[in-house]
Amino acid sequence: MTVASQIKGTLASLKGVEATLMTISLQAEGHDKRNRFHQASLKTKTVIHELEKRVSELERQEPQYKGN
Repeated sequence: MTVASQIKGTLASLKGVEATLMTISLQAEGHDKRNRFHQASLKTKTVIHELEKRVSELERQEPQYKGN
C-alpha cells in the first residue's frame, strides 16, 4: 500500500468521524456536551483540510497517485 493510498484511506475515515461527531453534537443533551462534540468536529475538519492539501501536493508531485 502506497503512502498516498494510506493518506486517502485515513482521509475517508476522518470524514466519517467528523460526520459522526456532528451527528452526536446535534443529538447530545446539554449545551456543554453539544459544544464539546461540535468543537471536536471542527478540530477534525481542520485535520481533514490539512490532509486534503497534502493529497493535492502528493498528486502534483507524483501524478500516478491522482484519482487513486
